[in-house]
Amino acid sequence: MARNCVLKPYFQSLYQRTMQQAYDTAYGHIAASVNSQSQVLDCGASSGWVYELLAAKSPLSRDQYRGIEWSASAVQEAQARGFDIVQGDLNRGIAHESDSFSCVYALSVVEHLLNPCRFLKDCHRVLKPGGQLVLLTPNISTYFTATLILMGKMPSSGPHPDSDALLQQQELFRVSSESLQHDTETDTPVHRHLVVFSYRVLRSYLQMLGFKEIKGYGFGLYPFPNFMQPALERIDPYHCHQMISWRPNSSIRATKSPAVRGFF
Repeated sequence: MARNCVLKPYFQSLYQRTMQQAYDTAYGHIAASVNSQSQVLDCGASSGWVYELLAAKSPLSRDQYRGIEWSASAVQEAQARGFDIVQGDLNRGIAHESDSFSCVYALSVVEHLLNPCRFLKDCHRVLKPGGQLVLLTPNISTYFTATLILMGKMPSSGPHPDSDALLQQQELFRVSSESLQHDTETDTPVHRHLVVFSYRVLRSYLQMLGFKEIKGYGFGLYPFPNFMQPALERIDPYHCHQMISWRPNSSIRATKSPAVRGFF
């Protein structure tokens, strides 16, 4: 118990820094891809709150922004605010025409899908030639995960069992918000991770789909302290906690070879 009291705030600090850096970088790359002609698709759009962040960093207008969200209440709230966000199950694909968007992004979405490969394949389909995909998702091949497995425990990043009690029993200590409640036993879990890729496997699959110029970042090389993280993340992104991929607008070509920017 005393050890947990000491380690918990340390790992919470690492986790908070990791997530802040990963999301800020993802938002920056999405915003950098936007111009007055862009069409952007937010996969896992919730109530559309990310639009406000992107609009502050880019010329993105509401007419250029679309979203898909599976929570009926979140969609209702988004539509009441004037956003073009529709209810949909990303496991079943993306209900838009091919070559529709210049940027598609999914931030902390892929790991919640039962059919993430199908989803990524559809991302490639709906992107315009030279379009950009931005992903943020956990990486299963971390030193922390390897340590948990050697201890005989389940990876904290998932996949998660369908038992809240078991998940809580396997948890060494909570690093995410205390307000986040396990919901693995509900019919529509929001926080349960189903499929978690490794850095190299996700990169390989994106290449199989035909994505070009795949760039990646890694964030959070636990258990090293925060001041060491930036250097270690550059040296070894393959074993970081979070990962991302993307491509800058300057590389957009008139061929069907969408780029990926990812934080994985």
